[in-house]
Amino acid sequence: MTYQATTQYLYDKLPMFQRIGGGAYKVGFENILLLSDLLNNPHQKLTCIHVAGTNGKGSTCHTLASILQEAGYKVGLYTSPHLKRFTERVRINGEEMNEEFVIHFTEKIKDFIETQKPSFFEVTTAMAFQYFFEQKTDINLIEVGMGGRLDATNIITPILSIITSIGYDHQQFLGDTLQEIAGEKAGIIKKNIPAVISDNQIEIENVFVEKAKKENATIYYQLQYKNNEKFKLFLNNFVLKGIYQQKNLQGILKASEILIEKNYKIDDEIIKKGLQNVIKNTHLKGRWQILEENPLIICDTAHNEQGIKEVIKQMNDLSATKIHFILGFVKDKDLQKILNLYPQNAIYYFCNFDSPRCLDNKILQDEAKKQGLEGSIYDNVNVAIETAKSSIQKNEIIFVGGSNFLIAEINNL
Repeated sequence: MTYQATTQYLYDKLPMFQRIGGGAYKVGFENILLLSDLLNNPHQKLTCIHVAGTNGKGSTCHTLASILQEAGYKVGLYTSPHLKRFTERVRINGEEMNEEFVIHFTEKIKDFIETQKPSFFEVTTAMAFQYFFEQKTDINLIEVGMGGRLDATNIITPILSIITSIGYDHQQFLGDTLQEIAGEKAGIIKKNIPAVISDNQIEIENVFVEKAKKENATIYYQLQYKNNEKFKLFLNNFVLKGIYQQKNLQGILKASEILIEKNYKIDDEIIKKGLQNVIKNTHLKGRWQILEENPLIICDTAHNEQGIKEVIKQMNDLSATKIHFILGFVKDKDLQKILNLYPQNAIYYFCNFDSPRCLDNKILQDEAKKQGLEGSIYDNVNVAIETAKSSIQKNEIIFVGGSNFLIAEINNL
């Protein structure tokens, strides 16, 4: 098979959460353990850092990978979903997974796919572990797909676990309260393995403390860096400029300290370079990303209530005379809660994108109107961007967001 035929086979054959939502979610470890056993358990031979959380886990993985790269290590990075290309999910020192490997790996496990019917995420997780093993990485950043406790990535025994901000998302799988959701994320805390809690969320702190106590794991929480001069210096060097990144940075710095204690060759200068070069080193996209300066066009992949709230807060801090919001959402979000976050004195462009999970732009327009948000519908995000640019006035800005899928369709991202 060619690479294109191989990826098409994977998309067509395997239930994929990004395409069909909950129908792709496989509970438990049976498939991933069987597949790992077939591959001679590559995950057991890897050194890993495991990262869970509702928001911030991708940025945290990319940033720690960048710091470790600056320190001279060969660093594996497994994240999801991808924006443009399937191979973005698996990188070593910023380089995407080899297409030939994808072909050979898929051919090797084809019988397993046909008989066992694993999910797309289970297969890509096993693929990442096998790739990192074959390429002899020094250390690997592994991002949880969803939740943590029952996630396919949770078969690893890491040297460090990190949990980023917790908010409401995927409640049908993870629970309806922050305590329940935190409980699922806390599932990555392992026996005698240190755990870092990046965000100071007092209302769910006990969930992590209790789990850590049960596992005899040292836990680092209530991190107090923000008024620290060194923190301010690091923050100034951080290329990711979303205000929400300050919470992630707390966890990243604590994780770096733990790695130093574990004899990783990291110092302040390396951390600084790692923070400066995240995008260059790991090709992270869609996190408060400035697409154009004049007019100012920003995109962000925030797609749940907590993430969108943070982004809108930062938009308001820009003191624009008007904001042009180009939005698209998937069907399974609590739309009323999310739309309620957006300002009425703005111009809206409601978009479709190419996914079966796309919320139809006409439905989005109608629901937005009930919240006092007026706008037009577009079948393509790039047409919406060009339309906004053609009508924009001085001191107005354009924002694109609401879904990873929408961001993925931006030309020249």
